Amino acid sequence: TLRLAKKQVLLHDMKSMETLARVDVLCVDKTGTITEPKMQVVEFLPVRRQKNNGSAYDLTTLLADYAAATPDNNATMEAIRNYTAGFSPDNTEKPRTPLSVQPFSSQKKYGAVSFSEGTFVLGAPESVMGSHYDTILPEITPCLEKGYRVLLLAESEKGRENIEADRPVTPLGFVILENPIRENAAKTFSYFKEQGVAIKVISGDNPETVSRTAQRAGIAGAGRYVDASTLNTEDDLKAIAEIYTVFGRVTPKQKQILVRALQEAGHTVAMTGDGVNDILAMKDADCSIAMASGSEAAAQAAQTVLLDSDFAH
Repeated sequence: TLRLAKKQVLLHDMKSMETLARVDVLCVDKTGTITEPKMQVVEFLPVRRQKNNGSAYDLTTLLADYAAATPDNNATMEAIRNYTAGFSPDNTEKPRTPLSVQPFSSQKKYGAVSFSEGTFVLGAPESVMGSHYDTILPEITPCLEKGYRVLLLAESEKGRENIEADRPVTPLGFVILENPIRENAAKTFSYFKEQGVAIKVISGDNPETVSRTAQRAGIAGAGRYVDASTLNTEDDLKAIAEIYTVFGRVTPKQKQILVRALQEAGHTVAMTGDGVNDILAMKDADCSIAMASGSEAAAQAAQTVLLDSDFAH
């Protein structure tokens, strides 16, 4: 315990040391484990196929007003706020007044804000577009292939009386974000491979984006990925738990199901997390590891806490 403490690792449960020694499957998230926790906006691109979606300036102002209105305080929204800060050249324009706000939901993968002009939705492109996702896929594929994370800003044609992102929606612009891969990520995952520990990357992000990032970090089998939003039942998820390495668009409940499925298959499972959405899975895992830079609730729930959030420890 003292040796670990010197490496900035805090144990809430002494017995977790013994469990950690027997772990043969390690479930990790992309952000904060494979990549640095800090996120940044690379660019904000208007949707090409929309003829009347306003200038780039108008859209960026709208994005800034959305960020100012929503109570979301995660790394993604902080990156957007930093990108849009002071966008008005003379800073004289007042932000739009929100009429109603729906915070980001990890279950739905989007949030929404209503202004006098209408209701605007920001979230995962496939969740916002639904069955019309294929219409925008060609525009974002190059970004996904580079491992960037993409969010879609769209206008709900339902109007502000219904803040749900019900189809149809009009896509307006793409927020392109990135997390730099940790310098020691490849070395860390190589160590786990030598120790016979399988890595499962479980993320709420697009599966192709997560797969590309995991491959760059040197995770074995990272090319085998699946979109968890396409799995309809708990049995579907359990059936593929051992087959795939990367699981994208995973809900908090699905994370818990994956951990249980791996345990039922005879594995000793460790789960890392940094947010409230990870707590269900962390509590069921044989060994839970939290990043101190994340949610305080996750850190309190975990058996082990990385005080400087460096997964290499």
